[in-house]
Amino acid sequence: MNSTDVISEMSRAIQLALGPVFLMTGIAGMLNVMTNRLSRIIDRVRSLTEKPDVIAAYDPEEIRNELKLSERRRRVTSNAITMFTVAALFICLVIVTLFLEAMYYLQLNWLIGMLFILATLGLVIGLAYFLREMHLASMMVKIRKNRR
Repeated sequence: MNSTDVISEMSRAIQLALGPVFLMTGIAGMLNVMTNRLSRIIDRVRSLTEKPDVIAAYDPEEIRNELKLSERRRRVTSNAITMFTVAALFICLVIVTLFLEAMYYLQLNWLIGMLFILATLGLVIGLAYFLREMHLASMMVKIRKNRR
């Protein structure tokens, strides 16, 4: 192949990689949201277990219930973070495969498609965990509202 063909193939790979790169931006945003939520959950658990003034303001049974629900939220949030990270890794592999295909003139469409499907599944599962965590968080608001 001449240099014009090589440049053409590389520019095609760059164009094809732009879509997955934008998807990575969205996934990074979701990772940011979920890590912030996880931090808040951990901070709340610490205040319920380590701060005497907060502990004194609650009935021990209320603290136990909130700690149980917080643990469920923590697990769901961690699972969401894991799935978003898996999705991001598969997107990175899609991008690498696109460039390998262009550089070595390979036919890797099936692999690119499979990696993209796996990335999308990871994203869907991560979003499902996100919805579950939102539901659990709204249950905590109800618990506190009923307390008053």
